[in-house]
Amino acid sequence: MSQLTEADLAGLRERFIPRGLATAHPLIAERAKGAELWDREGRRYIDFAGGIGVMNVGHAHPRVMQAVLAQLERLTHTSFQVLMYESYLRLAERICSVVPGDFPKKAIFFSTGAEAIENAVKIARAATGRPAVISFRGSFHGRTLLALTLTGSVIPYKQSFGPYAPEVYQAAFPYEYRGWSTEQALASLEDVFSSEVAPQRVAAIVIEPVLGEGGFVPAPAAFLRALRDLTERHGILLIADEIQTGFGRSGRFFAIEHAGVAPDLVAVAKSLAAGFPLSGVIGRADVMDAPDPGGLGGTYGGNPVACAAALAVLDVMHDEGLPERARGIGEKLEERMRGWAAEHRLVGDLRVLGAMAGLELVSDRGTRAPAAAETARILSLARDRGLILLRCGIHHNVIRTLMPLTIPDDLLEEGLDILEAALEEVSK
Repeated sequence: MSQLTEADLAGLRERFIPRGLATAHPLIAERAKGAELWDREGRRYIDFAGGIGVMNVGHAHPRVMQAVLAQLERLTHTSFQVLMYESYLRLAERICSVVPGDFPKKAIFFSTGAEAIENAVKIARAATGRPAVISFRGSFHGRTLLALTLTGSVIPYKQSFGPYAPEVYQAAFPYEYRGWSTEQALASLEDVFSSEVAPQRVAAIVIEPVLGEGGFVPAPAAFLRALRDLTERHGILLIADEIQTGFGRSGRFFAIEHAGVAPDLVAVAKSLAAGFPLSGVIGRADVMDAPDPGGLGGTYGGNPVACAAALAVLDVMHDEGLPERARGIGEKLEERMRGWAAEHRLVGDLRVLGAMAGLELVSDRGTRAPAAAETARILSLARDRGLILLRCGIHHNVIRTLMPLTIPDDLLEEGLDILEAALEEVSK
């Protein structure tokens, strides 16, 4: 192993890594197992970040690692566009069986979430013959051109990276704490139709069932059902971005299932392959077949090793009951966080869906002024005590929970104790 010190490696970052690539914590990870991480000095941390929601089955799950090692011995790459392989085909069959919707489905795989979103839009445009797409304020869909255009947050994502892709429009997301009810959000969407783009020109509406980077805000079931009715009425395809919500974290396999809604297309990534780069689009077979041969693909899309990992992830999710485990984690999170809200005026709102919990911090409960600096301080104090956390929200004032769903109860409670202590210190 390298003999470089942490200071040496920090120097390499300063010299060779652009400042635009931010890192939430000034640590260098050495190894990880389950819900724990260790740095190069041997310091141990409880992981409530999960590589931004990627490690739902935990770091280095034995079944995933076994599947990966077996695949490594057989085949690492051909490009599916050159030669097919079993892990891709089996994964397509498996994932089509768990995506909601009582209709024939097909699946295609890529490498990143942004690729999945951009290809979902391509498929929708091909299927409808329409150009326009609607997304929501506060959303995050990726960092490539079209995905970034769809993203409804400016700082830090959009900065001065324009001009952006044409024919993309945005409506208000139903964020009750920030003044947008279901009724008002639906009215905002109708306003887009009347003042910006006619519904007959819209190919698709893209929505995160729970805003991810936008603050862990669940879309009310009533809103999602109304959105499904509206899209069907106008011949618009509904695309669910389940990249951060997917694979059990919300307490259901997919978050949109809480509303009983079946989207036309679903974009997945993150926890699909437990840290191996893999994403996908799954949807109605007739819609998925709209592009002509050669219109979809990517050299590394659906890498055989990543597909083998994903097959093992699906087995673990089922056999270990991880969606149900997420609901149990959520109950503990909500109980603890409600206690914090009762004691600390810094807590403005809390939102919990399964193990997706967002704790929104404000400097004044009356004005709801975001407490971004205090949020950053809590993350720093928690790290110093051995807990890795992430924040989110357009005001950077929401603490989010992305611990592995396999986390043991004692580690979960220890992590929450650390978070509570940091919150108490900052609230003084």
